[in-house]
Amino acid sequence: MKKTIQRLRTFLRRLFGRHARMAWVSHPIFMQHSPGKDHPDSPQRIAAIQTALKEQKIWPYLQNIEAVEVQDKQLALVHPRNYLSRLEANQPQEGKIYRIDDDTVMSHQSLSAARFAAGAVVQAVNLVIAKKAHHAFCAVRPPGHHAHSSKSGGFCLINNIAVGAMHAIAEYRLKRVAVVDFDVHHGDGTTEIFKDDPRILFLNTFETDLFPFPEGNIERGTNPNMLHTPLLRGTGSRRFRKIIRTQWLPALKRFQPELVLISAGFDAHRQDETGRLNLHEADYAWLTHKIIQAASECSGKIVSVLEGGYTLEPLAKSAAAHIGVLAGLPKAQYAAAYDQYLNASRKRFPKLFR
Repeated sequence: MKKTIQRLRTFLRRLFGRHARMAWVSHPIFMQHSPGKDHPDSPQRIAAIQTALKEQKIWPYLQNIEAVEVQDKQLALVHPRNYLSRLEANQPQEGKIYRIDDDTVMSHQSLSAARFAAGAVVQAVNLVIAKKAHHAFCAVRPPGHHAHSSKSGGFCLINNIAVGAMHAIAEYRLKRVAVVDFDVHHGDGTTEIFKDDPRILFLNTFETDLFPFPEGNIERGTNPNMLHTPLLRGTGSRRFRKIIRTQWLPALKRFQPELVLISAGFDAHRQDETGRLNLHEADYAWLTHKIIQAASECSGKIVSVLEGGYTLEPLAKSAAAHIGVLAGLPKAQYAAAYDQYLNASRKRFPKLFR
């Protein structure tokens, strides 16, 4: 009976031209970015998330959108032509790789994948602003938040989130765009690009002793809307949630963004092999819900973009938790149970939450 009702709803949406609340924007070319067998940015990352969404019955609530390639004029808002020309000149032949640095590797299709990744974010921005989707998640590779305006690094070639933000400002004349980055690694590329642009609120949390080793070396610029919240190794749910409640949420409410873009890295999960923080997948559900509440002025215009998360099981669980909330689904049972556990601990051990 449930399957019949779901099919009927889907049929009626298509018949009357109605769109699902949530868009999943991706493309098969992302599987063709192949930085090497042992590289953390495995092509299986997106497939693992998709499998979890289907297992948790979230997938039917998403509209599946195929990404389009970014236009050169959209890239030019962030990256100068000479930088893009260098990437094009270094594109390797099929079956070969070009190593930009120890971590950042280009295969034959990597640059094309990066162009479609940026295009996915532009497309998602168009969808939510036109109210063809309430929120959107861009399942893309390679990631982008370490890409500076003129320098690649940290697996990243093009700064996807920055391209989306600048497209929103240029195309729709938005004056206040919030970029929220909860990847375990410092978003140094996004920081460099927006450090002097007060139209951007940048909320950026990260572990201090990981690449790109930001402690004491963060570009400050002139933008007063840059809030960096470093976390020490071992930081868990209690400390993380306190920082979000006391620092991020008040900043979001004051800024009143017209659009929220999320650099969604899930490598702060306690089981991810690249980081040393101790977050739980329920923390991502909680954080997503709080962002939606605090950014209520933007009327549901939220675009989330995949960044890190390299151990497949926790990546899939965390991304599904995040996407489920964006899709407007009820809180998962495991997330509710974990929240109750933290609330009980807060009452029993209040000193831990100060």
